[in-house]
Amino acid sequence: MSKPLLVVESPTKIRTLQKYLGKSYNVASTVGHLKDLPQKEMGIDVDNGFKPKYSTIPGKQKVITALKRSAKDASDIYLATDPDREGEAIAWHTADILKKKGRKFYRILFHELTQKAIKEAIAAPSELDRKKYDAQQTRRILDRLVGYQISPLLWRKVKGGLSAGRVQSVAVRIICERERAIQAFEPQEYWSITVHLEGENPPPFAAKLVKKNNKKLSIPDAETSQAIVKDLSESNFTVNRVIRKTTRRNPLPPFTTSKLQQEAIRKLRFSAKKTMLIAQQLYEGIELGPGEPVGLITYMRTDSTRISQEAATETLQFVQNTFGQEFTLDSPRFFKNRKKVQDAHEAIRPTAVANAPEKVAPYLSKDQQALYTLIWKRFVASQMKEALINNTSVSIEAGPYLLTASGSSVKFPGFMTLYMSVDEEIASDSAKRKPLLPDLQQGERLALQQLVPKQHFTAPPPRFSEASLVKELEENGIGRPSTYAAILSTIRTKGYVELLKGYFRPTELGYIVNDLLVENFPEIFGVNFTAKMEENLDRIETAEINSLAVLQKFYDPFKNLVEEATHGMLSVKGVGLHTELSCPECQKTLHIKVGKNGPFIACSGYPECSYSRDYSRDEKGQVHAIEPEVDEATDKFCDKCGKPMVIKRGRYGSFLACSGYPDCKYTQSLNSNRASQTTGVKCPQKDCSGELVERKSKRGKIFYGCNQFPECDFAIWDKPVSEPCPICKAPFLIEKTTKKDGTFLACLDKECGYKKSIENDDQAS
Repeated sequence: MSKPLLVVESPTKIRTLQKYLGKSYNVASTVGHLKDLPQKEMGIDVDNGFKPKYSTIPGKQKVITALKRSAKDASDIYLATDPDREGEAIAWHTADILKKKGRKFYRILFHELTQKAIKEAIAAPSELDRKKYDAQQTRRILDRLVGYQISPLLWRKVKGGLSAGRVQSVAVRIICERERAIQAFEPQEYWSITVHLEGENPPPFAAKLVKKNNKKLSIPDAETSQAIVKDLSESNFTVNRVIRKTTRRNPLPPFTTSKLQQEAIRKLRFSAKKTMLIAQQLYEGIELGPGEPVGLITYMRTDSTRISQEAATETLQFVQNTFGQEFTLDSPRFFKNRKKVQDAHEAIRPTAVANAPEKVAPYLSKDQQALYTLIWKRFVASQMKEALINNTSVSIEAGPYLLTASGSSVKFPGFMTLYMSVDEEIASDSAKRKPLLPDLQQGERLALQQLVPKQHFTAPPPRFSEASLVKELEENGIGRPSTYAAILSTIRTKGYVELLKGYFRPTELGYIVNDLLVENFPEIFGVNFTAKMEENLDRIETAEINSLAVLQKFYDPFKNLVEEATHGMLSVKGVGLHTELSCPECQKTLHIKVGKNGPFIACSGYPECSYSRDYSRDEKGQVHAIEPEVDEATDKFCDKCGKPMVIKRGRYGSFLACSGYPDCKYTQSLNSNRASQTTGVKCPQKDCSGELVERKSKRGKIFYGCNQFPECDFAIWDKPVSEPCPICKAPFLIEKTTKKDGTFLACLDKECGYKKSIENDDQAS
């Protein structure tokens, strides 16, 4: 009798599972999705209940053949794909591919890859979850309806290759609106006054002026500040009230996906994408010795803060043995979960608290060790006693004025001995820098030492970092934690935003696309609408609403908007976006347009007037023309005509050209170009001896071109990798990243279709 088959998503799980299951099961992998909507058509039958048309993903036929071979005559198939919506969809498609008369399919969920969890899951299989599959399929259909009907509009109106996404476009909108709020911000002057005082007991301390006549005091300018300083210098300072109390500070709950991403960004400087990649490795299994792969953390895509009774009890015992009874709770601490959906998963925690970071360190990479330590400490700290903080606050009277001073000290560190979040560390450091308050008594007279007025200006709202953007998306209910990494990666890859010094800023292309989408689809690409749609997907999973009803309610008004935009959306290729600038040659208005090299400004009188320039924006977002750079003289001479050579700047960077152009068109590459960051990949152009090097376009986008430019103009956007294609023998592969497949290597020849996964990117849950 043929052995049952256990099917997982990732091939890296196979070894871990086979270790615990022995030879009783065959184990095979789908290597991600097997089926999806077709690439070259929408694949949704709108008139037939939005029925999707699935097809085998190109390059997956070999995987399917291997799955069928592994299944053989097995009568039982256990589908153990990831325990989220994407995993459920993969399970359904796998069952459809492997269906056979008399064959039974079972759904099992691995929330952690440990021996106990694996055997318990197999012992208690369930059925495939139709509601979860419907929720995933509805999301996929919605994304396809939006992407395949709005993206072509952008191709016609702006430029080819652009895309609009139901969620990604809202993220771009949030970044654009924040940038415009910064540009529109007008700083307001205000002043603060710090008073340095001394009581009967040391040390001296500082107090802040806060009120006058029991009303909050606002000091708008230097003149007002000077008048108050004069009043205070003639006043008596008396302690009005002293409040001393001890407060309890409880630890934060274990990580959810979004909180892990935020903390890893801030503490470890990991991107959201890198965090999820490393977490996936820790979940799937690390070899703790020869042939001993162990999943170190529970499933890393979760909205829940729930933890099991067993894990909590085990941790209490560990805390008592390691830190002592004074740090140990009388009973486990559990955290209330706000989310109703996806509570099947626990919070992210170590599978065995005994696997302390220092114990497993020899088996982990530096990045794996850093992330595991973060997860382990946060979880263990959540089961430690709260910290006790002594707080003292003092109010001081000076005539009609009221001042306050405060201080704090740690009475008992509790969980803070092991772990503090970034915000807690900042608060702790700030408290340490403040001198302790002296022992003050009500009615005590204080001696004035110094009055320090200080000018301030209100600050604009901050730009979004990766961490704060993830927080913004989460708080507004946009997307799901498992999609955040993909969202942040996609909006950068598409060139809509750039990350400068750790903060997101819109590109010109981002502004243009965002403005067109918001003008023509204001509700669909709005925060509230997108969040409501995410709620509806959750409600489909819990059977509160019907998938077809959600799709129909969305599509009817959406279809009308698409038809209106087809005719009414402004063409940036043609008319262009209006600016306040006038053409210096004919005085007509300059418009922003988009060409093959990106956005530029051009005269609205074209073709009668052909004036055009690159442009930039100032701090207030105003457009300014960039006059072309003057050619730079050199000491070289043209090999053909003998005239001086000059440095010119073209589409692919700087190069040497004859100053006799256009009569002499001789060009030569700069030596600096030849020394650009090489990829080690030879240029594929026939009879070219050059190498592909990393370059930047005029817009700052990375591409890869031949170092023999301008003699050879071969260039590609995707990073070349010095590895021949095993199918068509092409000399190198290219590295690509997509939301669906993550980062993978592919053949440059699309007809070949070879793909090789090099990481497991985040999938929408």
